[in-house]
Amino acid sequence: MRSAGELFEELNAVDESTGIEAKRASELGKSVMQTVIAFANEPGLDGGYLLLGADWFVNDKGDTVYRAAGLPDPDKVQRDLASQCASMLNIALRPEMQLETVDGKTVLVVYVPEVDVTQKPVYIKATGLPRGAYRRIGSTDQHCVDEDLWVLRGESQPLHGPDLSILPDARMDDFDPAAVATYRRERARINPQAEELAYGDEDMFEALGMLRRVDGRLQPTLAGIVLFGKPIALRRLLPMVRIDYIRVPGNEWVQDPDNRFQSIDIRKPLLLALPQAEASIIDELPKGFRLPEGQLQSVQEPILPRKVIREALANAAMHRNYTLHSPIQIIRYSNRIEIRNVGYSVKEPAQLGTPGSRLRNPTIAAVLQDLHLAEAKGTGIRAMRRLAAEAGLPMPEFHSDRYANEFKLTLFLHNLLTEDDHAWLRSFAGSTIGADEAKVLIYARATGAVDNTACRDFCGLDTLAASLVLRRLRDRGLLAKQGAGSRTYYTLASAEPLEILDTRQPELPLGIPLSANGNGMHAPETDPAACNPELATLPPELATLLATLTGRVGAEALREGIRRLCAWAPLTVDQLATFLDKDRHYLRNKHLIPMVREGQLRFRYPETAKHPHQAYVASGDESTSHD
Repeated sequence: MRSAGELFEELNAVDESTGIEAKRASELGKSVMQTVIAFANEPGLDGGYLLLGADWFVNDKGDTVYRAAGLPDPDKVQRDLASQCASMLNIALRPEMQLETVDGKTVLVVYVPEVDVTQKPVYIKATGLPRGAYRRIGSTDQHCVDEDLWVLRGESQPLHGPDLSILPDARMDDFDPAAVATYRRERARINPQAEELAYGDEDMFEALGMLRRVDGRLQPTLAGIVLFGKPIALRRLLPMVRIDYIRVPGNEWVQDPDNRFQSIDIRKPLLLALPQAEASIIDELPKGFRLPEGQLQSVQEPILPRKVIREALANAAMHRNYTLHSPIQIIRYSNRIEIRNVGYSVKEPAQLGTPGSRLRNPTIAAVLQDLHLAEAKGTGIRAMRRLAAEAGLPMPEFHSDRYANEFKLTLFLHNLLTEDDHAWLRSFAGSTIGADEAKVLIYARATGAVDNTACRDFCGLDTLAASLVLRRLRDRGLLAKQGAGSRTYYTLASAEPLEILDTRQPELPLGIPLSANGNGMHAPETDPAACNPELATLPPELATLLATLTGRVGAEALREGIRRLCAWAPLTVDQLATFLDKDRHYLRNKHLIPMVREGQLRFRYPETAKHPHQAYVASGDESTSHD
């Protein structure tokens, strides 16, 4: 068992910690039990430590500094925690606990081991499953959803994935003959002895899970329509199951209404849509020349290997959540390609590329793997990384957001260290710069920001090593730290600092102090140095509207208020929470995210869900006067 001193030392060396959670004496309540459950549940974490009786502050460098604050009654805390672990959960937990003195203050160190897979999931009995169970995601404790339960139980996939669900209004004639012919042709090319090729279409579809027998009748499944459905059937049954290829000039999302992006909507069965999407990407990629061994004539090949593109597209198709109405998006910038799908990664992002697969849609995945449109046995991400490295490109970047329920894969189209990059590095950082530090600076230059996750991805470092690289560059004056805790990121020091909430402190809007107005609501002060003066005084009609939205308000009225506010100006979740006097997490999860999915709102920066200036704009509003 580690000592309190070691735990404080590690917390002060990293921006966030997956395996250590510090709690103030005032926080010893249900949040402690949530962390205990998360540490006991999380696969591969090997448990974790709670440090009770801690405190923290942000120093002048922007680092969160942890220190001992002490517990008013440490023996009672120890007894209460032991009692709760033994009685509140579906199984009794016996964490290791020891009291220690640090700087004259008594703190409690609690080690919670990971329980055996046969005992998972651990959950609060009174709440039940799935919400009574928690997982440790990064440095946070997250409520479980149904998909988490089979992950915790160690299943590589559920017995029946959601893609085997029946679509009641689907018919046998909704299958596209061209997609069926494509499957038979490609399957025969790959494996001429494949048994299902000898079957008739109905028997083949039943064998593949495209049809299921219900009350003696064969009915199409979700997988069947997604993979083989005619375009008209997809529009009728699954209107948002399509792939959008969006071409954006430059390296950032278009804000200029006179310079709009170009978009291609691909609404076809997946077996035909994926090759078209792949071809659309490759057609616009820069080409490189290669002289194959033993050949006299060079050949042109895209700078990004075809297999990387194919695997990235298959990954989005296999892992997207088809129960939510949102298309797969391919956003092509000048220097990168972003592929987005609704549905966070079922596999912990830090474990991506390790052996083993967690499939949201195992039936769809099996067909794509049989046709070699996807790597088998969870090796696709490892293959993408290897092929990108062989092509001299940066490693692909993977970003999973459980709150937004989205997964983003970024493929970079430039060599990480070109001659221009070397020249810029020499002028910006001098000659004494390490390889990892150079990658971090180039990445921050190309994308505007870098965080611990990105640093781990392209440098191959662990969390602690990545934190040390980032802080070293910060201490040299080359990077500027923004945010705190799990929301920490860094920008180039020459860039204008961006304000972001310290999630460890009482939450206020970005740069806007609070005061009470005549309606008894919290409203922004008008100090122009502290906030955008345009947000300081609402138009009279909006001020009148807000006065009607105090207290308990119906969802429809609240959403109309949100829409009208966001039509006036792009607003962050914190600004909206202040105007509406609502909890930011409630507002974001129950209203803002659903409104984005339903098309009532859009992100101000859709290319980066966690953009430090992320705000919500009413759909259809193209004003840029507040930018």
